Amino acid sequence: MFIYEKSSIIKCDVQDLFAFHLSPKNLKYITPPDTKVTLENENFEAKEGELLRIKTVKYYLPTRWIVKIAKVQQPNLLVDIALKSPFAYWEHHHIFTNLGDGTCELRDRVKYDIPLGFIGRFFSLFVFKELASMFTFRHKVTKAMLEKK
Repeated sequence: MFIYEKSSIIKCDVQDLFAFHLSPKNLKYITPPDTKVTLENENFEAKEGELLRIKTVKYYLPTRWIVKIAKVQQPNLLVDIALKSPFAYWEHHHIFTNLGDGTCELRDRVKYDIPLGFIGRFFSLFVFKELASMFTFRHKVTKAMLEKK
């Protein structure tokens, strides 16, 4: 099992940061340009137990994700677990902390495992770099969108 973490400080209200992550329409904005993302259930609401269905295409490879919302604790925590994805395991904690001075910390913590067991472990550095690139982009865009508001 692997863990990836990324955090950023954003000048915004914690409620706004939380609401931003609840809206599936924002997923299209925070996805890097080299990945096409399509929501397969546009009327999705991020509530505990709900399933989000996503199709992504990267490197010409289509992938389907089915993500279950496991926990919602407004305004500080959103946890999703992939039931179907390119990963053997995927648990993503979106953690939102009010720092008390008009800023918030956005922290993403992903616990994941790579498929194909021992063979898949050879790709762990590549996967880590892909996650770092994706979450760096996501944090940059989230910050820009919320601080512009």
